[in-house]
Formats: sequence, structure tokens, C-alpha cells
Amino acid sequence: MSTQESWFEEKQSAWLYRRLTEAESSPEKRRMFAALADAAEFQARTWASVAEEEGERLPEGYHPSLRARLVAWLADRLGPRAVTPVLAAMKIRGVSAYGSLPLRLGHVMPTSVQDVGARHRGVGAGGNLRAAVFGINDGLVSTTSLVMGVAGAAPEPRIILITGTAGLLAGAFSMAAGEYVSMRSQSELFEYQIALEREELAEYPDEETEELALIYHARGLPMHEAREMAEDMLKDPEHALDVLAREELGLNPDDLGSPWGAALSSFTAFAIGGLVPLIPFVLGLGQAAVPGAAVLAAAALFGVGAALSLFTGRRALTSGLRMVLIGGGAGALTYLIGMLLGVSLS
Repeated sequence: MSTQESWFEEKQSAWLYRRLTEAESSPEKRRMFAALADAAEFQARTWASVAEEEGERLPEGYHPSLRARLVAWLADRLGPRAVTPVLAAMKIRGVSAYGSLPLRLGHVMPTSVQDVGARHRGVGAGGNLRAAVFGINDGLVSTTSLVMGVAGAAPEPRIILITGTAGLLAGAFSMAAGEYVSMRSQSELFEYQIALEREELAEYPDEETEELALIYHARGLPMHEAREMAEDMLKDPEHALDVLAREELGLNPDDLGSPWGAALSSFTAFAIGGLVPLIPFVLGLGQAAVPGAAVLAAAALFGVGAALSLFTGRRALTSGLRMVLIGGGAGALTYLIGMLLGVSLS
């Protein structure tokens, strides 16, 4: 990154911090963002001095980018907490303060780098399980609807099997491609942000320590203790990057999985769901395949709904029946549409 780009990033950060100060209602977070704005301005002046020494001419004044204006507008309308993923992408520090309870209300201050974010570990596994259940549900509903639609138009088991298989593969590959792009983009964002953080840590470690202390202070720790904790956290450079990624940028390296692994998981989950309504056709049940597919799909939909109740807190029976009604309604509607199309085309 050039000197001019670094200067611009710091000026942009300072401008956004001040907008967040205006949008934030919490006095502690307002003070944090105001202090971070001052720190960013100081760093911008540092880059301006570097540019002057290098004979590089900086723009006259700072003009916010369209993206920065949009982020500030969203934060003003929705509140900073509601747009924390966007703020993290803009390299706004302190967003992790929205993800934790105040330290004096039960969130124990970490005493080592390994403790940072430990309270949230295990969520990733649950999130993956929830994503798998939804992936199975997507494959189940979409393939069942396709099978029912084709069955309504042309109740020939062979045609239904071929069409259903093609739809299953198309959907599974689409899910896999989308998940790969999503995970790859997330990894690239983290790599970019951590590279910038590495440069800043090397350039002005004292300011980075003070910024981390401000975050801990916003969570309820006295300022002198927050500074001591921040200094201890940032003693080792590599551990310091891990801490800064979690606390300043709101990024958790432990949540970054493999793009290929995510793609394979999505493909597998969708395919598992999509195979259910095709089983009767694979077994060659003839005319009984269509009602058999409907029964199997309904049973699987109930199971998916019951599984989702683990994440929603609803009763398994209620959640399962609701899923049967939703998925069954989609299948019945596509069957009727298929019948109408079959009649009109015959």
C-alpha cells in the first residue's frame, strides 16, 4: 500500500469513527470511537509526514468515498451494532465491543491470547450443523418440487428420474460454487485486513496498544487495567496480530474454514436432501414411485423441521409439522402447475 493510500485509509477511519460517535447512544462506546478517531488522525498525520519526506503530494483535504458515506448513513439509520459486519469490512476497530457483555457483568477478561474469543468457541460447530440441516432442507424441497412438477406434467418414471437427477446435480453444484466463493471472499478479506494490521503494528505499536486498551475499557475495565492487559497481549508479534484481528477488527481466525471443504459440505448436504424423493424411482417402483416420493419427502421434511427446533427452541412436533406444511405445499403447487402445463401442451 502506498503512502497516499495509507493516509487515505486513516483519514477515512477517522471520519467514520466520528460519524459512529454521533450515531452511538452508549457513552462508553461514544468515548471509544472518539478516542479512536483521534488515534486515526494522529496516524494520518504520521503518513502525511512520511509523504512530505518522500516528496509525495497528498490531496487537498479529505473527501469521504461513496462507500464510506453509505456505511455512515446505514450506521446512522440502523445503529452501529446492526452494521458491524460492514464496519469490520471497512477496517473499523472496536466492533467486537458489540459482541460481548460488559466485563463486570460476567464476561471474564482473558488472561492469555488463547482465552481471547474462547467464550464464542463451539459456536462455529453449531453453525456448521445448522447450515448442514438447511442444506439438506434446500435439496429436499427443491428436488421434491421438481419431481412433483414433472410428475404432474408427464408421469413417466424414467423421465422423472432423469429430470430429478439433473436438478439435484445442478442445485448441488450451484450451492457448492456459492459457498466456495463466499468462503474464499471471507478468507481474502481476513488476509487483507491482517496484512494492514501487521503493517500498522510494526509502524506504530504504541498507538495499536492504546486502541486495544480503549476497547477493553469500553467493555467495563478500568483504563489503567485495560492498558496493562493490552500491553501484555501485544508482547508477542504473532499473538498480537491474532488479538488485534479478534478485538479490533471483529474477525475470528478460528471461524475461517476451507473454501473447498465448505463447497464439498454444501454439495453433500444438498445431495442428501435431494436423493430422498428420487429413491422410489431408483428402486423402480413404477406408478407407485410418485406417491412413495411424496411420503418419503414428507417424513424427511418432518425430520428436518424437528432438527431445526434444536436451534429455534420450538417444540419438535410443531416445527416438524410446519416444515411438512411448507414443503408439502410447495410440492403440491408445483404438481398442479405441472398438470396444467401437461394439459395445455398435449
